[in-house]
Amino acid sequence: MLQTSLAFNGTLTAPHREATYAGRRILDEGGTAMEAMVAAAAMIAVVYPHMNGIGGDGFWLVHRPGKPLTGISACGQAAGLATPEWYAARGHTQSIPARGSEAALTVPGTIGGWEMALSLVERPDRLSVSELLSAAVTKARDGIAVTLNQSNCTAEKLHELSDVPGFSKTFLDDGAVPKPGARLRQASLADTLERLGRDGLRSYYEGDTAQVHAAFLERYGSPLRRDDFRTYGAREVTPLQVATRQGKLFNMTPPTQGVASLMILGLFDRLAVETGESYEHVHGLIEATKQAFIRRNSDLGDPGTMADDAQSWLDDGVLNAMAAKIDMTRALPWPHKPAEGDTIWMGAADRYGNVVSFIQSVYWEFGSGLTCPETGVFFQNRGAGFSLQPGPNQLQPGKRPFHTLNPALAYLSDGRIMAYGTMGGEGQPQTQAAIFTRYARFGMPLQQAVTAPRWLLGRTWGASSTNLKLEDRFPAALIDKLAAAGHDIEMIAPYSDLCGHAGAVVLHADGLCEAASDPRSDGAAL
Repeated sequence: MLQTSLAFNGTLTAPHREATYAGRRILDEGGTAMEAMVAAAAMIAVVYPHMNGIGGDGFWLVHRPGKPLTGISACGQAAGLATPEWYAARGHTQSIPARGSEAALTVPGTIGGWEMALSLVERPDRLSVSELLSAAVTKARDGIAVTLNQSNCTAEKLHELSDVPGFSKTFLDDGAVPKPGARLRQASLADTLERLGRDGLRSYYEGDTAQVHAAFLERYGSPLRRDDFRTYGAREVTPLQVATRQGKLFNMTPPTQGVASLMILGLFDRLAVETGESYEHVHGLIEATKQAFIRRNSDLGDPGTMADDAQSWLDDGVLNAMAAKIDMTRALPWPHKPAEGDTIWMGAADRYGNVVSFIQSVYWEFGSGLTCPETGVFFQNRGAGFSLQPGPNQLQPGKRPFHTLNPALAYLSDGRIMAYGTMGGEGQPQTQAAIFTRYARFGMPLQQAVTAPRWLLGRTWGASSTNLKLEDRFPAALIDKLAAAGHDIEMIAPYSDLCGHAGAVVLHADGLCEAASDPRSDGAAL
């Protein structure tokens, strides 16, 4: 059984242990949580390439003592050429391709987020970008040991990716799926990270790397051009918030589904459930999820095109009315169109009182698959979620796509600060709700709250059904009661990837840091 990691000089959790080691080294050297997270973000892009990379997007929540909570939206915009007409001229009138060059239509934003996060560091002896990326550079050049997770994922998606330019040369072993434990060297990616350390993170958008990427993308048929990179910048945002009996909860603004995560917990708070791990606990969260997802699916998108500000969705009157629709004895029938996603979440706390909740993604496994051989960077397919038909999610130049990504952070009433999150598309808000309520509402130890059996309403990566999936560790009596209430239940593996790779970090008022890692992942909390 994994144990909660405890320390007074900082802690970090990540879904791959090498990323945890990289971040911990920065904390040991006196670095901040923001610096440690950049080091971990670079490393996890190297060692977990099927889940994330520097060709994707990222989002941050950053707590600094005595300062307002900072949100960083590092979400890239659609290319200037990306219009329904551009896709129609290429034979696409119903949907945008999910793989290949035409799926790579939004600027990779995550590096801009790293840059903005580091601008928040006020230590005079702050570490250089080169120092923060050095471990990832070495690992990429020397080679990673391919995980079982990556090997399985590559095999499952190979039919979609093998013909995409650059993918097979970069991620296959002489044309074959790499076996678990195989050495995968990424020399071009190492060179790119080294160049970013030398030239600065902004060079990703304005320097030689941007020029190489723009030429590569145009050559293979993506609508992205050099000006799309040059005009990109991460944005500082005011996080959304909702008050519950446990304290004040925060999450990311649209175009992420952070508002849905907060709605679930705000709705559940109104149900006044008293016993954790009970039928009322699980059923209440599932039904709150349905109500939140109904609103999310109809109204959420780029904040510039939304009818109402997302913070208004969290008003007391709105949540009270939604909570009144929840039947604690019966399950609401649940047909809906789910969203896929591949992502990593990481959290950190440091000796100075900073706490970070961070998430980084390329959308589907390996994103678009389109991989630049000169830089080792593969590009996300987040823009494939745009619609080509009229409506709030219709593609237009400069528009930011809907994101399942949403890092969470809470200020608990007793002074604790909790950062938590997970990968898993549709499952992200659900797993967040499970972990938060178990730890903050019902007093379960942090590691146990992450390890405990979870559920998934709808679909995430690797699954096609939209029913209620339960890990096969729940008590039989609870399963029977949920079924009797009308839930369409499917049992899945006891520790299933379908339920995400979660983690949590808590900074106590006395400076004690604790962290938990998910046994479903290849990670660690140190």
